[in-house]
Parts: sequence; structure tokens; C-alpha cells
Amino acid sequence: MSRTQLKHHWHPSPNFGPRQAVVKPELIILHYTGMKTADAARDWLSNPQSGVSCHYLVDWAGAITQMVDEDLRAWHAGAGSWKGRGDINSLSIGIEVHNPGHELGYADFHMEQIDVVSALCLDIASRHGILPECILGHSDTAPLRKSDPGEKFPWNRLHLAGVGHWVEPLPVQEGKTLRLGDAGAEVAALRSNLADYGYGIEPSGPFDITTQAVVRAFQRHFRQAKVDGLADPSTVETLQRLLAALPDRRRT
Repeated sequence: MSRTQLKHHWHPSPNFGPRQAVVKPELIILHYTGMKTADAARDWLSNPQSGVSCHYLVDWAGAITQMVDEDLRAWHAGAGSWKGRGDINSLSIGIEVHNPGHELGYADFHMEQIDVVSALCLDIASRHGILPECILGHSDTAPLRKSDPGEKFPWNRLHLAGVGHWVEPLPVQEGKTLRLGDAGAEVAALRSNLADYGYGIEPSGPFDITTQAVVRAFQRHFRQAKVDGLADPSTVETLQRLLAALPDRRRT
């Protein structure tokens, strides 16, 4: 289904600029709105005083509002990084998916809404050549600041529709668990694997606050059954499976 077949309307936002040193977008970043209504989110994202915007907003029912042209740099991601690169706004297309979020009564996403998000992502990715593993959550690129779209976002359903990179997570189980303050070879391997996948973390070092935040972001995306920032066997093995599922030509 192409963008022309996906019914959408324009509600332009003044909050945008040119992409910086990027020919075309390489990432799709998914957010939740974190507001009570989609209308309130639309109004805020188009308010010149807010300093924020997005390319697309998808409401509960799956209605799409385009707010910034894809060729332009919307202000949706803020400070963050992926695979060692900053300025995520220049690298990405931002999609806001309506949900009140953790602070206003985090709710299950509507399946009609998610089906539309899937179709929109497929269309964007096909037109720009965006790889499956480059369809991310906001918390993936800014784990110390953000938690959206959160652990209720059905990444597995998107994957069934052909969107994103996913492996079935290993069930939560008891075993060796890495946590804040730990150090050594196992922590170094964990940090290295997280950095290899793309997260903004130095490959070496102890299990510090940054490691904890990155592990929590990873769990929100790929191991949603338990989000606690502890690197238990399920988390570690799921990360290893994801890395193994990446074709070598895409690894950096």
C-alpha cells in the first residue's frame, strides 16, 4: 500500500529545517505522543512555540496526519545517537503514534492504529531504502531520556507485517544477571554487543547508569516481558540472537 493509498491529510508544522549533510533519511523513529488526545498532540506539534514536530501523526483510529515533508528535518528526536551517529533528526523520519504514555495512563495500542503504522513504515522504508533494523523506538536512540513508544508497543506485530528487525525473545528465566556496579568480561561483552547493534554506549566499561538505561531501552523494544534494566540470561541471549540475525553486510 503506497502513501497515496494511505489516506492522510496535511496539518503543516512550522517546526522544521533542512536535513544536515544527509541526502535521504536512513532511520524511521517511532514515538508515542504522551498526551491525552491526538488533537492535543497535533496542536502542540504545530505550535511554533513548542519547538517540536514530526513527519506523521497516527491517531487511535489509524488516521494519518502529515505535518512535515519527508525531505525536511522535523524536530522529533532531540539529542541521541545510533551506530555512532548523532543528529537523529537529520537521519530520520519521525512518526508519532497516539498514546497517553507512561505519565498519563499508558494504554494498549489499538490494532487498527498499529496496522496503519505498519503500512506507513513499509511505504516509507521502500521508498527510501531503509533497512529493517533501522526502524527504531525513540528510547533506542535516547535511552537516558526517553521511554517511548514503550513496552506495550507491539513490535512483533509490526515484524509479522514485514516491518523492523525482530527475533522471538528468550523467555524470562533465572540465572546469572548483570547489574549496576558489576564489571568484568561479561559486562564488557554485553556493552560491546549493545554498541554493535547500534546503541549509544562505549564498548568497554563497567555496568554503569548508562548501561542500565540502554539495557532497559533494549528490553522495551526486544524483551518486553520484564523491563528492569538488569541483564538477565533472557536479555543477553535475545541480544545475541538479534546480532546473529543481522546479515554480515549490514553489520558495522
